[in-house]
Amino acid sequence: MPTSPIPALPNSRTEPDGSAVIRVLSYNIRSMRDDTAALARVIAACAPDLVLVQEAPRFFRWRKKLARLARAADLVILSGGGSAAGPALLCSLRATVERTEDVLLPLTPGLHRRGFATAVVRFGGARLGVLSCHLSLQTDERYDQGGMLLDRLAGMGVEHAVAGGDLNERPGGRTFRRLAEGLQDCWTAKPWGGENTSTPADPHQRIDALFATPGIEVLGCGVPLDLPGVGPDDLRAATDHLPVLAALRVPPVAP
Repeated sequence: MPTSPIPALPNSRTEPDGSAVIRVLSYNIRSMRDDTAALARVIAACAPDLVLVQEAPRFFRWRKKLARLARAADLVILSGGGSAAGPALLCSLRATVERTEDVLLPLTPGLHRRGFATAVVRFGGARLGVLSCHLSLQTDERYDQGGMLLDRLAGMGVEHAVAGGDLNERPGGRTFRRLAEGLQDCWTAKPWGGENTSTPADPHQRIDALFATPGIEVLGCGVPLDLPGVGPDDLRAATDHLPVLAALRVPPVAP
């Protein structure tokens, strides 16, 4: 029996009631050390309103490198990069920016510095907090950072928020479970496309994810394997992770 085609992911739009359908992409880009043209093609084909980047360039001329990627994908830099120890946010011109903040997390001696790139943005009548993260490889530090992520979202002063990134942990891990208890795991809420994000040549584990606060409707989330313009060669060449793309409906701000 032939398999049913994967339904199309909804396009971005503003609803008559002021709610916003947005596309959010999370992507570990490995400091742009791979095929940056392929990377830009993948991002552009996903037509995102927001891109939650991990492993953005952090050192020599990092701002120019990230700006070049944003420009190639028809986006602009929102926050992060070297100033957030790797996480960054890109956005389309559809977003109205209220504020941004780069957050450096406590440094454990002998381990990499970690941080959050955060922002509050508006789309139509909807207001949204955004956070990009790349959590620690060390189990206990990663768990603590998961708690800091939840605290940061709670302190942003917004009803609705989306967070995501490279968790360095599978769904069964205690940090992943901690996040999924307080937030919607978008893949679990509405699976779409592929599930596993690592590695592009052998996708066997889901260590990258998008989460949304209750009240946001998840319209679909997963690896955009069959999205027009996203080819397997580009996915393998772009970086060492697969991207996660979600379509979300964010309610309008209450009058």
